[in-house]
Amino acid sequence: MADESNKVAAELRTSFGKGAARKIRAVGKIPAVIYGHGTDPQHVTLPAHQVGLILRKANAVLELDIEGQSQLALVKDVQKDPVLQIIEHLDLIVVRRGEKVHVEVPVHVEGESFSGTIAVLEVNTVRLEAEATHIPERIVLDVEGAEEGTQFHAKDLPLPSGSTLLDEPDLLILNVLVPAAARADEEAEEEAAETTEAAAAEAAE
Repeated sequence: MADESNKVAAELRTSFGKGAARKIRAVGKIPAVIYGHGTDPQHVTLPAHQVGLILRKANAVLELDIEGQSQLALVKDVQKDPVLQIIEHLDLIVVRRGEKVHVEVPVHVEGESFSGTIAVLEVNTVRLEAEATHIPERIVLDVEGAEEGTQFHAKDLPLPSGSTLLDEPDLLILNVLVPAAARADEEAEEEAAETTEAAAAEAAE
């Protein structure tokens, strides 16, 4: 969702190539390209620290001020240094207020499933269609008290108003299971109890 914290001053970039990009990053900025809606790509630089904070949210929408012109842009791709994890380049796509976009939104699990079980997330993200300025940061799935064998599918997710599911409704999102080790212990205990009972019965005969 675009808000005050997502307002970013962008500067048009006139120098290109690896050397130019290194100089841009050396002064605390990130090279980026904005494209979409039939417009010519715009090459800009953005403040690295501010953008780094914004990118902690999934599907960040930036409200860019490009030399006095306001432009909404959705972060499409982030290129990072594989070792240093420094943002090296951003691809941004032009969006308009009220426009619907296709995005992947993280699934966040809350609550504790029934004692002795574990909640296994089978899919980390779901694909949604949402308004560009109202993209949910995450979809919260509450598993409080869910018993073994409980399954949550995409159609069970609580979607915010204005969002539509793009994945198959029967896509398995989460399984509630008893861990294999715990089940093995349980079976071993049952077997030991049966052996003890059998021995007691033999002794009584």
